Amino acid sequence: MGLFTGKKGLVFGIANDRSIAWGITQKLHEEGAEMGFTHLPDKDPAHPKMENRLRKLVSGYNPKVILPCDVGNKDHLDAVFNAAKEAYGQIDFMVHSIAYANTEDLKKETIECSREGFLQAMDISVYSLLELTRRAKEILAPGGSIVTLTYLGGEAVIPGYNVMGVCKAALESLLTYLAFELGKHEIRINGISAGPIKTLSASAVGDFDDMLKLYAAMAPMKRNVTQEEVGKSAIYLLSDLASGVTGEVLHVDSGYHIMGAPSAKNMPTAG
Repeated sequence: MGLFTGKKGLVFGIANDRSIAWGITQKLHEEGAEMGFTHLPDKDPAHPKMENRLRKLVSGYNPKVILPCDVGNKDHLDAVFNAAKEAYGQIDFMVHSIAYANTEDLKKETIECSREGFLQAMDISVYSLLELTRRAKEILAPGGSIVTLTYLGGEAVIPGYNVMGVCKAALESLLTYLAFELGKHEIRINGISAGPIKTLSASAVGDFDDMLKLYAAMAPMKRNVTQEEVGKSAIYLLSDLASGVTGEVLHVDSGYHIMGAPSAKNMPTAG
């Protein structure tokens, strides 16, 4: 009997098998969870690439909900949560693994980000958590839990992360306010600040390969983290094992976030 046997939830943010949300989903499935899923809307309904990709991944899970979801589209959100209520009645958890910035704006220095790009990034990466949480609150059972994904670039400057770092800072602040307001409803919400993992969205971040090398060299554990490790940490936060934890950001980054400088042997030498 797994930690999530008899538990039901929604997962937002699986793009492909390299997505952090997919790593979390696999661990939830191993622990007995039943899940509904969303995918990005397909531009050509006659050739539903995003839907087919998701259905292939979760084909063995027998999900009752698989729907397109643009988090900025009220009709999509209504359809997802109405379907979840009809299929499950109540749910026990929700995973929010959604972030987006226009590539052109993301690659610019933050000071050069356009107004439109800034607002879009904030809307999708931050406001979506508020919107999904407000709707999930109506069907989350007491003791329910929400997890969102963040990154160290919301706490400190990570060159190349640019406007997305500002979004993650806002996301982490929003998380604490939501934790306060949800507490009286016996609902918890926490975040995971994962180290760099080669996902589809990470490919848009400048110098990503150099970032992986830096983490491996500088982190106390001298390596990068895996999709599976993030999934295991999500299991803890979503389960009753973390029943007294809310409003937290758990760093899963081999300890990189505690370092202020590389160890002496990794310091550059004077020329």
